[in-house]
Amino acid sequence: MNKQLLLNKRPEGLPDEDTWKYVTKPIPEPKEGEVLIQHHYISLDPAMRGWMMDRKTYIPPVEIGEVMRAGAIGKVLKSNNHPTFKVGDCIVSWGGVQEYEITNGENCYKVDDSIVPMPKYLGALGMPGMTAYFGILEVGKIKEGDIVLVSGAAGAVGSLVGQIAKLKGCTVIGIAGGKHKCDYLINELGFDAAIDYKTENLYEALNDKCPKGIDVYFDNVGGDILNAALSKLRLNARVVICGAISQYNNKKDIIGPSNYLSLLVNRATMQGMVVLDYTENYHKAAQEMGMWMMQGKLSSKEDIYEGINTFYETFLRLFSGDKMGKLILKVI
Repeated sequence: MNKQLLLNKRPEGLPDEDTWKYVTKPIPEPKEGEVLIQHHYISLDPAMRGWMMDRKTYIPPVEIGEVMRAGAIGKVLKSNNHPTFKVGDCIVSWGGVQEYEITNGENCYKVDDSIVPMPKYLGALGMPGMTAYFGILEVGKIKEGDIVLVSGAAGAVGSLVGQIAKLKGCTVIGIAGGKHKCDYLINELGFDAAIDYKTENLYEALNDKCPKGIDVYFDNVGGDILNAALSKLRLNARVVICGAISQYNNKKDIIGPSNYLSLLVNRATMQGMVVLDYTENYHKAAQEMGMWMMQGKLSSKEDIYEGINTFYETFLRLFSGDKMGKLILKVI
């Protein structure tokens, strides 16, 4: 039997437990050209909140009654003459929050879990890693000597953004919530400084940690933190809008930046980025990221919780901040 999590209703504000419902269905047999994959791990990402809304975005919303969209990794149990995938292959897919998946292989790719553990392919070598790589290098256009500010810096994307910027010779300041996370940024990831938004005044902290201003701001949070960062832009600065997790559960209007005229004064740019725009170059990015990891120059942390039944409480950790690095659900 296949346990699945279906979208039950469109949430208003922070999703409640009734947003989804569990169902159990017989595992279907793969048809000609299809494979059956057993999921081992499921990725939990802030973007999932947006996928539940029935509004225009970069990807169609999850429909009511559909399996909740999510990245997943697992092993092929059966193959019905699939041209590429065979039994035993380790596959990364958009298989959703369920134990088993039938697919024709579209938007799936094979990885080697004998070299790198499966969770890494959902983190540093998966969508978060690709987001960090292309976001800071292609959109942020960092160069040696830049002063880089990263929000959500202890998260799956932000932690990698900061490390990549350090590898490229930048000064990096991270914004995170709590002393434990700030210590992690400095002592384990090599950031030059950290700001605890829970205990520090943002404007005072930015004046102290970024007295010369910032060349690149990588934003995962939005809201008040984005607004404060805009006040410290240097000439020709770049602002990368990757996410706005502080705003995803708003029941009222999204809080926008009142300091946006700093873009004009400093001839700065602010650009949104969606990692799906870079799919044709994932292989190149994964190779370089993997090399950095093997050389000990790049590290990642996976925060793993067990069982599909724990989905709701684990999902909430995305918004409470009660996690470190990449949030993952272990299926088996």
